[in-house]
Amino acid sequence: MKKNYFADFMLILVTMIWGVTFIIIKDAVSVIPAPSFLMFRFSIASLVFIIFFGRTILHTDRNTIYLAFIVSIFTYLGYVLQTIGLQYTTASKSGFITGFNVVLTPIFEALIMKTKPQTSSVISIAPAMAGLYLLTTGINLSFNIGDFLTILCAISLAIQVVLISKYGARVNTFQFAIYQVLFVTAFAVATAFIIDKPQIPSSPKIIAELVMTGVVATALTFILQNRYQAMTSPTHASVIYICEPAFSAFFAWLILGEAMGFRGLIGGILIILGMFISELPMARPFKKQDYKPQTPGT
Repeated sequence: MKKNYFADFMLILVTMIWGVTFIIIKDAVSVIPAPSFLMFRFSIASLVFIIFFGRTILHTDRNTIYLAFIVSIFTYLGYVLQTIGLQYTTASKSGFITGFNVVLTPIFEALIMKTKPQTSSVISIAPAMAGLYLLTTGINLSFNIGDFLTILCAISLAIQVVLISKYGARVNTFQFAIYQVLFVTAFAVATAFIIDKPQIPSSPKIIAELVMTGVVATALTFILQNRYQAMTSPTHASVIYICEPAFSAFFAWLILGEAMGFRGLIGGILIILGMFISELPMARPFKKQDYKPQTPGT
């Protein structure tokens, strides 16, 4: 299997994990405040890294730490802006606006990386966004502060995706991902204590959900995302990531028995179609050396 296709497979796996854990997150934040949830989620991920990779953390060069800090700012803003925005807008509308980052990514890719996005990736945006619109039903045309904050979230996430591709090819992606999690944890802890003075949850179910999201949906996915996104373009990666709501709807149907409906089914198909279109070999202006695969320890 060619490395670029293997990278796509791993990014799809990351997106699938996000889709599965969305069900867990939805349940957890119905019990504990979202800022506290984010604090515990990232703290658990950081603890895993510190316990198992403490030596690696201590032997990271300053440039990697600096670049990780820059990316972590936009990662954190994406999480916190979406969380606050959800207090003022609907989940469906938030999902659609957040997914709008797939449209913004090629713009920031051109501005930040000074490269022209692949034609196939740009074309794939249309069916992906149409599918997302159908999948996130119940969207109205009103506009409020929650929608504005979610737009800022989409901008932050688009920049984050571009920066991971830009910097990931220059550094050890393993250390790069670890420090992103550590910095986001620091931001999340500060936010949680400022907003709601968090308390440790006592429910075994919530604790299990926090451990699952911290270890699998955060520690593991950050490593995989940073490792394999360095092998592809930001726009192409963003089209893959937009499959998250499709996976969320599928697993909600499979695990919880939630009805997807004909509209949701067509939306999911269009999103998957967009992902496949992005794989077509049309006008690929990227040079192979633009995205050099990295190996741990290099």
